Amino acid sequence: MIDYWNLDSGAKLVVEEIPYVRSVAIGVYIKVGSRHEAEPLSGASHFIEHMLFKGTDKRSAREIAESFEGIGGQINAFTAKEHTCVYARTLDEHLDTALDIIFDMVFNSRFAVKDFETEKGVIAEEINMYEDTPDDLVHDVFSQHLWQGHTMGRPILGTLESVSGFERDAIYNYYRNTYRPSNMIIAVAGNVDAGGLKGKVEGYLDRESRGMVELPYHQVTSYTPFIKLVEKDTEQVQICLGVPGISYWDKRRYTQNIMNSILGGGVSSRLFQAIREELGLAYSVYSYPSNYSDTGAYVIHIGTGPGKIPQFFEVLKGELDVFLKQGVNREEVLRTRQLIKSSMLMGMESVMNRMNRLGKSILMYDEVIPVDQVLTEINAVDAEKVNGFADEVLEFPRFSLAAIGSAGVLPVVEQEYRKWWK
Repeated sequence: MIDYWNLDSGAKLVVEEIPYVRSVAIGVYIKVGSRHEAEPLSGASHFIEHMLFKGTDKRSAREIAESFEGIGGQINAFTAKEHTCVYARTLDEHLDTALDIIFDMVFNSRFAVKDFETEKGVIAEEINMYEDTPDDLVHDVFSQHLWQGHTMGRPILGTLESVSGFERDAIYNYYRNTYRPSNMIIAVAGNVDAGGLKGKVEGYLDRESRGMVELPYHQVTSYTPFIKLVEKDTEQVQICLGVPGISYWDKRRYTQNIMNSILGGGVSSRLFQAIREELGLAYSVYSYPSNYSDTGAYVIHIGTGPGKIPQFFEVLKGELDVFLKQGVNREEVLRTRQLIKSSMLMGMESVMNRMNRLGKSILMYDEVIPVDQVLTEINAVDAEKVNGFADEVLEFPRFSLAAIGSAGVLPVVEQEYRKWWK
């Protein structure tokens, strides 16, 4: 059973009781991410996420870690473009302890000056590590230019320049202004009593400052195809080819997911089978959609050797041509619908997955969409819908290119890419 409340504090609480398990998953979703940051604060949401683990008036950083390990629990957090999440999993008997630690971290982090300066160095190393991982970095390069000049294109980690320039009071004030109950969704799944939990959560939230959180939000309105080549001394070349996609409000997201699975989303996909299994042109080749509140992206990624670039582009163009001109068939759609259905239902066996589904559903749609309704939408997707969506999204003039590789190979990448338009 799922219960959903709009609490007096302004927060939203969603709880799924699963009485046949012995664990509980808790997530606090804060509606602030990298797209909401002014340029001098680029990376602030991610920095705050780190500082939540550095200590409160009640617990030191070590005590936070030891407290959770002491109850056999796990706690972590992540930052995205449009939200931040602190989440944990523990045994049902330790729910009260877990709630106390999480809400202490979320509302009472100290941002001690010494810890603040130390964390600047930690995040600088995280950024450097990311810069040294071209198969990850290329996706950020693509995003930065897909949303050129818009906050959606900013790196979640920030930059070395922005992070080094952070002042403690400015980041602390940003934390206090955005980490308010009215800007939060609390999602819980597991062996809990929803009514009793509601009272406990309200007890923590009612102590905090009220008021709405006003964050800047500028819609994405324009797109110009681009070529961005980044020179790095690497053995492989990392390539992203992509187009603007749809928002998570778009009902065609179900069609998109089936199209992606057939084209490049798994080991049975056309791109994986043709490029890796049949021709050995790459170890890593896949496609993926990204969906946000007002925009999205659809990207194809490959990491390959310099000598294989001409053949890769020829094969990829050929596969896309066939995909668009001949379309998908009924058997592919039926197989993919079953794959998605199985993945979704098996994922429901995890309390963490259930909690995450609840939190994101409220975050995005302000309702929990029943699993049966999602499966109905998936089953309604047929080959005609997939082919129509592909024709609309995968138009060749709309594709952009981002690549990371050595100086000698990047001109070859651009040359082969430009052949697509001849």
